[in-house]
Amino acid sequence: MDNPREEAPPFFNRPHVVVEKIMVGNGVPLGIERVSNSKIGIGGAYGAWGDSYDNDSLSSLVENRLGGPLADAEKMNLAELGFNYRHHLPHLSPEEHVELEIEVGARFLREAARACGWEPSEVEGVLIGVSGPATADYTERIAAKAGIQDSALKVSIHKACDGSVAALHLALNPNLPVNLAGVRNLAEELQGKKVLVGGIEGLSRFISLSRDKYALQLFGNGAGVIGVIPGESMKFLIGKTLEVFDEEGVLAVRMFYPHSRQRVSGQSMIEVTQAGENHIRVAGLMHEPDSEWPVAMDGPMGMVKLFVRSGVQVVTEAYQAYQALIEKLGIPDKSIAVAIVHHANLKINKLKEKHLQREGIRLPMPWVISDFGNVSAASNMIAFLRSLSNLKPGDHVLFDGFGAGTYYDVLALELGG
Repeated sequence: MDNPREEAPPFFNRPHVVVEKIMVGNGVPLGIERVSNSKIGIGGAYGAWGDSYDNDSLSSLVENRLGGPLADAEKMNLAELGFNYRHHLPHLSPEEHVELEIEVGARFLREAARACGWEPSEVEGVLIGVSGPATADYTERIAAKAGIQDSALKVSIHKACDGSVAALHLALNPNLPVNLAGVRNLAEELQGKKVLVGGIEGLSRFISLSRDKYALQLFGNGAGVIGVIPGESMKFLIGKTLEVFDEEGVLAVRMFYPHSRQRVSGQSMIEVTQAGENHIRVAGLMHEPDSEWPVAMDGPMGMVKLFVRSGVQVVTEAYQAYQALIEKLGIPDKSIAVAIVHHANLKINKLKEKHLQREGIRLPMPWVISDFGNVSAASNMIAFLRSLSNLKPGDHVLFDGFGAGTYYDVLALELGG
């Protein structure tokens, strides 16, 4: 993995980031970087909004929100966890938050489309992972504001940090259980079409009402959206998915989206509903906090225990399926060019890497997001875009998504070109 302690500049100071101010409240800075690789026909946009806080200034922000000082034992060593900066918002009204996030989301969709050489009106599908949407029809509203046609399929995926990889899995794998049992088979429907897939996470708003000292230090705003043509620029190879309910509420998350909140033994915790004429909602059950807080964490080590064991299991099964496939295809020397792993924190990813190596599985798992914090469903797409320039036509890429709930999606794909 890359060494996050070799501190990169704040995101807004990167050379290719375009920074503008969105005039909501007293003005909110938004930075977007566009990335494209014409050889494989994939592009996208990623970035963040809100003021940038380094690890030292973040402590003051957290203490201000808590109304009191953090004890030394409560201050996380964020650099060791792979994070140097977070993006947070000033106080805004609920109406201002909605206005801001719709404007932000629309801009990311437009910029991602243009990074692919598409006009927004050409886009035929929008699949967005979002943990706590500012409004239930968020995906519909950002698509409309971006200039995407009403007839385009809109899919909102609420599976916490797994949201964007789950979205990509839905777009590529026609045999995914959700596709086979859901309202429509999205992968069959989107084959050969221009599709935007990503995660847009206004986590500063989401956690601002929390009193959880760890959540307030870990999470921040971020978004990453890529443009793909399923079956052409990305070709599905294998995929695995898993649900393991977080019985103890190690990472409890409030569901700010429609869900029955019913858990039925032996049945999926994911509910697929027709939210509008061209809007599908894929919503996962969460262990919600006992309080009214949006997020409650059992400390950073609780997250390690929560995600590593099942995460290693799913990646191992996916890798074994991948090995069997390339043997069958007569290309046994083919290997994974890069593994795009959710950046929950560096300790989780390094421990997963160590356990996988014990199983004889060695995957390149670069740590490339030190300037955002944990940005939930946005992180996989940001990591992919930061790896995009090094990828070639025909490369195989493994995506590893995991999040609260708990939900896991792991898939391998081949890049076109």
